[in-house]
Amino acid sequence: MQSPSHLELSRRGLLAAGAAGVAVATVSSANAQSNNQPQAAMKTKLSLIVNGKSHEMDVDTRTTLLDLLRENLHLTGTKKGCDHGQCGACTVIVDGRRINSCLTLAVMHEGDKVTTIEGLGTPEKLHPMQAAFVKHDGYQCGYCTPGQICSAVAVLQEIKAGIPSHVSANLTAKPELTGAEMRERMSGNICRCGAYSNIIDAMSDVAGIKSGSVA
Repeated sequence: MQSPSHLELSRRGLLAAGAAGVAVATVSSANAQSNNQPQAAMKTKLSLIVNGKSHEMDVDTRTTLLDLLRENLHLTGTKKGCDHGQCGACTVIVDGRRINSCLTLAVMHEGDKVTTIEGLGTPEKLHPMQAAFVKHDGYQCGYCTPGQICSAVAVLQEIKAGIPSHVSANLTAKPELTGAEMRERMSGNICRCGAYSNIIDAMSDVAGIKSGSVA
């Protein structure tokens, strides 16, 4: 059996060997990084249609659709909120379907048709949903409003197309235009100011139903 002194030496040797190994690995990693030259960003050609206008450009393959719209095309109506797909401020409509533009790469949308808040209407000629938001005071600070409006437009189209939601009672029948349906479908668009009830009123107005009759 080994004496306590021998055990102590063994422990010290093990610790020393471990520390030396970490130091060598750190130095080797640092040398490898210093020898590597910075690599140029990978770019590719991209063609897509935004608000009815064709665009062709060279883009960094890491660019999100949100950053392309804001930084490359200067369409700043689409907002960057959480940048994690949780708030809905960056919602746009792509080929008729709403998406969170912060969660998708621009290069994934070659040839797609993208509609942002700027493509729905103008100050002189508002889209019906934009006008309804103004009429029913569906916003307060307004930061989330572009995403809310794009999502609201797409929601009514989803219901019209018969696409069910989590609260649809029958997955094979056409969903009804109810408050529960609209609230569920709009739940991914967060409004910190809390204008939710007014947003449902605006959507009901555009859908042609009385907001008081919406359950």
